[in-house]
Amino acid sequence: MKVTGERVVTSEGGFNPTWQRHVAAYRLTEPMLGPGKLLDLGCGVGHSYQLLEPRETIGLDIDPATLEGQNRATVVSDMRNLPFDDGAFGSVLSVHSLEHVPDPERVLAEVARVLDDDGRAVFVTPNRLTFGRPDEIIDPFHYVEFDPRQLARLCQGFFAQVEVLGLFGSPEYMEIFEDERETLDRLLRLDPLRLRRLASMRMRQRLYDLLLGRFRKDDDPRADAIASEDFHLGRQELDDSLDVIAVCRDPRRK
Repeated sequence: MKVTGERVVTSEGGFNPTWQRHVAAYRLTEPMLGPGKLLDLGCGVGHSYQLLEPRETIGLDIDPATLEGQNRATVVSDMRNLPFDDGAFGSVLSVHSLEHVPDPERVLAEVARVLDDDGRAVFVTPNRLTFGRPDEIIDPFHYVEFDPRQLARLCQGFFAQVEVLGLFGSPEYMEIFEDERETLDRLLRLDPLRLRRLASMRMRQRLYDLLLGRFRKDDDPRADAIASEDFHLGRQELDDSLDVIAVCRDPRRK
């Protein structure tokens, strides 16, 4: 199965530590969500939505193929133009999807619109300070990346209450993470003039996936041993977090 930076696929066909990091985001944010109907925004293949039960969940993604086979209601749509009535949901969860649109403020406006007055929205997105480079988006599938303060400011424009948390990894996960950082450093040194910026997005995406397939190997026993329990939430040292999580309440409808 293809290893791609666009979305997680399966723990077997992708890269287990990345898969488990996504699963952990669902598991750890589930208690923060309300009891009503939930919109799983940019859900991809629909991993981990069972962790949100007994809520009724609706999965939404722009790619019809990723929604096939999910044992729940799914909708093909752009996150920036949601086909739902105002106040239709008690909760909205977005795990690693906000960074995939060039104008995330449109997503926030739509989420605020479809939430009911007591609704909650949770956005999980990679921390730009630790994901690639603070001054450059390395992942060509990302249009924008956020640090904790940037995500907070974005969400505060659409919600009266915003709490920002961080997702952190165990020493076992961070050992793999640091190895990947060293590999990234080595590859970027081959292009000191940043000529990669001149390549088309499609070309950069193909190269990125090629490199992921080469360097992310699940035959490493360390990778196979990672589980969702290797991740935890914290409120301190947010700049060092792997993912930034915004928990939003009291939607401002515009």
